[in-house]
Amino acid sequence: MPRSIEEELLGRLLEGIERELPRAVGLRRRLHAEPELAHAEDRTAAAVAGELPVACATVAGTGRIARVGPAGGAPVAVRAELDGLPIEERTGAPFSARGETMHGCGHDVHMAALVALTRAAHALGEELPAGLVAVFQPSEEAYPSGAEQLAGEALASLGLAAIVAAHVHPELGWGTVGLDAGVVNASCDAVEITVEGEPSHGAYPHRGRDPILALAQIVVALHAQAGRRLDPVGAGVVTVGVLEGGSAENVIPARARARAALRAHRREDRVALREMVEEVVAGIAAAHGCRGTVELTRGEPALENDGAIVARARELLGSAGLRVAPEWRSCGSDDFAFFGALAPLAMAFVGLEGAEGFRARPLHHPELLPPDAAVGAVARVQAVLYVAACTSNTATEI
Repeated sequence: MPRSIEEELLGRLLEGIERELPRAVGLRRRLHAEPELAHAEDRTAAAVAGELPVACATVAGTGRIARVGPAGGAPVAVRAELDGLPIEERTGAPFSARGETMHGCGHDVHMAALVALTRAAHALGEELPAGLVAVFQPSEEAYPSGAEQLAGEALASLGLAAIVAAHVHPELGWGTVGLDAGVVNASCDAVEITVEGEPSHGAYPHRGRDPILALAQIVVALHAQAGRRLDPVGAGVVTVGVLEGGSAENVIPARARARAALRAHRREDRVALREMVEEVVAGIAAAHGCRGTVELTRGEPALENDGAIVARARELLGSAGLRVAPEWRSCGSDDFAFFGALAPLAMAFVGLEGAEGFRARPLHHPELLPPDAAVGAVARVQAVLYVAACTSNTATEI
């Protein structure tokens, strides 16, 4: 597709998005006020479905998908997430959530933006170069993964040309977009570590075998060993987020537990981290006269952006009033990566830092509140990615 036609298509989508923004911002506020946890997003999904211009299908429990544009050919999917987080909100916004669930990762913004894009695309109808499949995915924040379910069920039969997504990020500047080829997010596996010892009175530790002491040394060793098992030029990290054990200060308990996350950019490092945990837990537990076991929950793979889609999208960002951010890669993870089994992927990160009225807070923070203007920014990036995915296989024509 010649560049002039491509840019004209994007311009018309952007005009349509602009018309839809007041309605989309209202939807964002409604969604933010009533967040729901993974696999329980019934009201959220119904609210989204009520704003879509076409009937949608229910998938993966609470998920929704809707297609607009041409019926034939390979469509491009654009994904947004339905679920909130188990966090008590402290933003003080007039539309803030009440209770212990919050949209603390921008999913409310992503959903509202995708509704705006879908309505704008529907208005163009058969003039679109490919169908647009709006994917409202359940359970991005918890297992079982909604993306993994969709990749194995509802989306597998669609013959997708590509699947794209945009995610807000508070560490990138307002008006900029992190969009790089290759691995941009890490794989993530969850492990539960159990150390079983022999209970005893705290005054007589020699009569028992202390699982808490063993587990404490395991935690320290895991962090130390991660720096010795992985090539330092690669990205990998171990985070122990939960420790459980004991019921009284003067009792050596029978067991202690920990839960940890293992993240890596490279496949070989992902395997190395899994093997390291098994070895460290078994060895240190045995040295303390205890028995250590590890239960692994396999999570999402590393998220690898398609080079052709990224290259085309970077060329188009200026037409949407946006700039390319400095190179952005992290050890964050996203189950969006599961869709890589179906089609080429591209995930863009939409900057928030410096936006009017935005208080800098990290993702998953109880005070994180993207401004309403982020709805338009995300929708514009979604449009750029859609157009880039439609035309990235014709780059030689430009």
